[in-house]
Amino acid sequence: MASRNSFSFVVSVGFMLFALFFGAGNLIFPVMLGQMAGENVWAANAGFIVTGVGLPVLGVLALGFSGKNDLQSLASRVHPIYGILFTCALYLSIGPLFAIPRTATVSYEIGIKPFFGDNAGSLPLLIFSIVFFAITLFFSLKSSKLVDIVGKVLTPILLLSIAVLIVAVFLNPIGEIQAPTENYLNNAFFKGFQEGYLTMDALAAFVFGIIIINTMKNSGAVTKKEIMTSSLKVALIAGGLLAAIYSSLAFMGATSASELGMLDNGGAILAAVSAHYFGSYGNALLSIIVIAACLTTSIGLITSCAAYFNKLVPSISYTRWAIIFTLFSTVIANFGLSTLISISVPVLVALYPLAICLLVLTFLYPLFKGKKAVYQVSMLLTGIVSVFDGLNAAGIKVQVINDLFTTILPLYSVGLGWILPAIIGGLVGLVINAVKKADYQVSPVENN
Repeated sequence: MASRNSFSFVVSVGFMLFALFFGAGNLIFPVMLGQMAGENVWAANAGFIVTGVGLPVLGVLALGFSGKNDLQSLASRVHPIYGILFTCALYLSIGPLFAIPRTATVSYEIGIKPFFGDNAGSLPLLIFSIVFFAITLFFSLKSSKLVDIVGKVLTPILLLSIAVLIVAVFLNPIGEIQAPTENYLNNAFFKGFQEGYLTMDALAAFVFGIIIINTMKNSGAVTKKEIMTSSLKVALIAGGLLAAIYSSLAFMGATSASELGMLDNGGAILAAVSAHYFGSYGNALLSIIVIAACLTTSIGLITSCAAYFNKLVPSISYTRWAIIFTLFSTVIANFGLSTLISISVPVLVALYPLAICLLVLTFLYPLFKGKKAVYQVSMLLTGIVSVFDGLNAAGIKVQVINDLFTTILPLYSVGLGWILPAIIGGLVGLVINAVKKADYQVSPVENN
């Protein structure tokens, strides 16, 4: 394998990380955000980039910084049982329950369905999902060649296809940017911040980060500094590409509304924009973009999920786990995109604050010397608020609690009410640890 210091190697791994992150949601959500944010597009896009780019980059670096080999070890700093439960919940959410099935469903909805029409029935989706996941499984079983397959082959195809569409948009915008919709009139940044959750990339960073760390180690990185330096270069390449494409897609959406009208979803916007610039060839171009993006993400997720559960339950081989997750994802994908999104949003809203809190505590670890009380109280208070955020996203509103939290928690109305409890929890954890330490020091004197 090429040296980790080789420019071509770092670029290839950076491309691979970008492609692993850049799936279906990364295409459809920014362009929808742009159309709805209108004149506030850049504020909303900035919020989206914080959660859609900044957090994933930090998530990759957090693993290298922590010195841990996997997410479970990192989350076990709270408690070993929590480590298993949180890790399983995260892997299943970005794996066979939501994200993996979504890769096939979005590929079909945007890349294939336009060729069949709305009256095609469910059979085309079934056939497509079987073929899609058969290809995914084939490449997932060759995980040792992931850098070559994704970084050197699929990613250039994806980037070139997206570039064609983006260049057309910037050279000849469809129309003028319109006024924002109601949701983006105020607090556009925070609305974009929450929309970034839907990419699932901050969660996926804990998973894909392991691939990057292991790749760096296999290329010769030994010390923590070497791993961090190499990983930072890779993460900045991936993050830079993501930020540039998100901003371009947001601009695409913002300039499309005046001529194309307000469309139902990002997929419809992309299809209309492609048709506007390239006519009948637009659908073919969009198909290449979407399927390439979704396939790379699907391969990465199947590979990561199978590797983790093989480690958790060694009696079932990696190959069998890969087959299990592939078959399960094929079944779930056929429930349809709308159902998947409606179920996944509440879960993501509940999980994201916990993941962000763990991420921040990982970098602050040297300051509080890894005291368990800090982890436990901070995560507990964060979890309490995030559960109610998830219930609200599911349409289950506990009004008494909502009124209370709105009164006492800053930013609760924009979905960030967990921040203050997380900080307070960390401080309370420090106090608890100090009291325990004082009691321990006093007790021997009293016994004498």
